[in-house]
Amino acid sequence: MGYTMLVPVIISGGAGSRLWPVSREMHPKPFIRLADGQSLIQKAFLRATSLAGVEQVLTVTNQNLVFTTQDAYNEVKPLIGSEIQPQYLLEPVGRNTAPAIAASAAYIAEKFGADAIILVLSADHLIQDQAAFQAAVDQACALALEGQIVTFGIQPHAPETGYGYIEADAHTVLRFVEKPDLATATAYVDSGRFLWNAGIFCFTAQTMLDQLTTLAPALKSTIDQCIKQLDVHSIVSTLPLETFGSAEDISIDYAIMEKAACMSVVACDIGWSDVGSWASISELAPTNSQGNQIEAEVVSHNTQGCYIHSDETNRVIATVGLRNLVIVDTPDALLIADRSHTQDVKHIVGQLKRNNDERYKLHRTVSRPWGTYTTLDEREGFKIKRIVVKPGGSLSLQMHHHRSEHWIVVSGIAKVVNGDRELLIRPNESTYIPAGQNHRLTNPGMIDCVMIEVQVGSYLGEDDIVRFTDIYGRC
Repeated sequence: MGYTMLVPVIISGGAGSRLWPVSREMHPKPFIRLADGQSLIQKAFLRATSLAGVEQVLTVTNQNLVFTTQDAYNEVKPLIGSEIQPQYLLEPVGRNTAPAIAASAAYIAEKFGADAIILVLSADHLIQDQAAFQAAVDQACALALEGQIVTFGIQPHAPETGYGYIEADAHTVLRFVEKPDLATATAYVDSGRFLWNAGIFCFTAQTMLDQLTTLAPALKSTIDQCIKQLDVHSIVSTLPLETFGSAEDISIDYAIMEKAACMSVVACDIGWSDVGSWASISELAPTNSQGNQIEAEVVSHNTQGCYIHSDETNRVIATVGLRNLVIVDTPDALLIADRSHTQDVKHIVGQLKRNNDERYKLHRTVSRPWGTYTTLDEREGFKIKRIVVKPGGSLSLQMHHHRSEHWIVVSGIAKVVNGDRELLIRPNESTYIPAGQNHRLTNPGMIDCVMIEVQVGSYLGEDDIVRFTDIYGRC
């Protein structure tokens, strides 16, 4: 069918704490790669751009994750077969789904017109039947053009207690139901009247703005003030901190969906999963003859019903006499959980946060706009990093108060500002930067510049940095 304009909005937020230690606050669930090598957010982007009539895709995400998101999209852009330029609406702080979706509707109305159809997608869900999804989107768009807010209801295959439900009569939403207990979920599935709530929505920008005016006027007023402060014609727009931060922290379900009189539902079976725990991740992997799902180098004896995953390529995992466990190995954290308790992994993340242990937030390898750094070793008084700078990438012109640094280039070439000097450093060459001295590294070459950095000092925290100029706008 023909649309006025269909704009998928990919909502990318949340910490994905149930998928720790692979998912962390600064490398959350959407960036988890599945067995085929693609991350969930890449799959969402490919799914959105594959829909008929799509010429623009808007991603709403935290401003700290925009460069990681751009890198993810650039990696799969050759697969989309079109020149879609992704647009980004950045949140300075997380305020839940209602402010994010309200800001998207106002932004799209201003940029593309109030009659544009918006399709809200989650960056961290999986949909495996694209043809069925396209058919569901066609139905939803037709209803949206009639002034409806459409939610996608998934035909339930089992009495799942981790999802919300929608009671429906054809396209009519009778009610939304919170996550039920097992007995209630079983009754819902047996009745044939209930669908899983997938958190996928479709509506025109004008319909959503009208409902916000009626049902959430304070939020609508706040978002209107935000949009007035934006240059909506920019590819990347950051919502103003003071104004957006004052918005009510509320989900779109509570703010609009459970109150609106214009709700419709499209029932579908599209191979959907919210990939919400290691148990659901394990269901995506093939099962061997012992009932195990293996995504690692494993030597096992008398092991059954286990899911084993490792991000380490040079470490073997050996198991003996294990039953129904989830084992997830990363360079700095190991998770071992009973398969029936994977929803409780979030409590471990909570303990790490309370202990001020940064392993709830960061991996050893951390993405930056210019590339990555990996902490190889850290003890009292020193830290050793492996730094990879992309071609054309540049660290900020910066200074540290409490540490000196030694830079040794091992491959590629580095253009270095070190105080008043500017020099080129080639493999097996180095430079020393004393504390308090301005410095910068740029990669002028065509391949990655890889160097080893040795920090020495009384304080080695990442916040000991003063930026003077930065091509990525981080000053």
